[in-house]
Amino acid sequence: MSLDPRALLTDLFNAAVASAQPALCIPPHLPEPPKGRLVVIGAGKASAAMAKAVEDHWPGDLSGLVVTRYGYAVPCERIEIVEAAHPVPDAAGMEAAKRIKDLVGGLSADDTVLCLISGGGSALLALPLDGITLDDKQAVNRALLKSGATISEMNCVRRHLSAIKGGRLAAACHPARVVTLLISDVPGDNPMDIASGPTVADPTTCADALAIVQRYGIALPAVVREALESGRGESVKPGDPRLSGCEVRMIATPQMALEAAAEVARKAGLPVHILGDSLEGEARDVGSVMAGIALQVARRGQPFTAPCVLLSGGETTVTVRGHGRGGRNVEFLLSLGIALNGQPGVHAIAGDTDGVDGLEEIAGAYFGPDSLARAWAKDIKPKDSLANNDGHGFFEALGDSLVTGPTLTNVNDFRAILILPS
Repeated sequence: MSLDPRALLTDLFNAAVASAQPALCIPPHLPEPPKGRLVVIGAGKASAAMAKAVEDHWPGDLSGLVVTRYGYAVPCERIEIVEAAHPVPDAAGMEAAKRIKDLVGGLSADDTVLCLISGGGSALLALPLDGITLDDKQAVNRALLKSGATISEMNCVRRHLSAIKGGRLAAACHPARVVTLLISDVPGDNPMDIASGPTVADPTTCADALAIVQRYGIALPAVVREALESGRGESVKPGDPRLSGCEVRMIATPQMALEAAAEVARKAGLPVHILGDSLEGEARDVGSVMAGIALQVARRGQPFTAPCVLLSGGETTVTVRGHGRGGRNVEFLLSLGIALNGQPGVHAIAGDTDGVDGLEEIAGAYFGPDSLARAWAKDIKPKDSLANNDGHGFFEALGDSLVTGPTLTNVNDFRAILILPS
């Protein structure tokens, strides 16, 4: 079979990203025009592109405000776009969250609030509970990001320290109708975990959040601990009448992105196997397990025969112990490559569909059968790089980083392993 493995894998990643572009996903899910006003609000890495798609396809008047990540703004005429920090919130995000909450106050039952939510909204829509400062929120966020907690666990804690998440934003919209359009970046596509669920009911409790904090040994500022222990941070629960006029529509998901990539691989003549859209766990552990599967395919023809492509999505975690820059996709890929140990015919790509892996403006990387040898030739020790959580440094040195710039969407991590006959 004559093909360029790196080019093909890059095409698969690009197809996954393209499938979740707001210009494609938004129009079929717009609500009918209301008797009163349409107010557009939102938060996330894709929210500005979502707002532009709404403007381009809405037949009547509208106004609104959304907050997105620095560098992810898209020019809009009637919806104000604010940029703020991610993954650690900043003052710009906090001020935008205040303004959004104020914007939906005083609406009537004839009005509709269109809420555009995508991954990244937890940090971008930062409005701490009374008494909790932005510094407190930043400290907790940094600790969570380094702890190895899952995204669901992190967002449970965030919901109970917020004045806008966990259904509170929807409650503020009452009695207006609320239609939330979601681009999912979380395993399982649970709406309460996407941007910490500002417009959906939250069945978890302050006690659940405390248990997570204790599980990972996270030190809390005194006022944060008080908010959880007293129950002052309790979120809006299922059955709350203020959420009776709320509707949620899932418009793009990791599974949809995997299916789009699979179609590209099939057109190239390759059998495709989707292993899951919600794989979690430590990135290095998932990498070594995936390597075991790939080796069984390459050496034994089980459970699939080569050539084939293995696709997966989800959100792994990195417990940062070294002095590297983290990045769950590059950590996964480096661990995978070390376990493959130069196995001929096995190539892989891993990247975050938002274009940012960890704190880096790098989506992920490519790994080939010769990557370890090329690293050793540069006096780079792959196992040392992994131990130091320095996947980004490793792949940059090889020239194998995947750099996309802002993709204006986010449907979580994308991983593809191409196995060719050796």
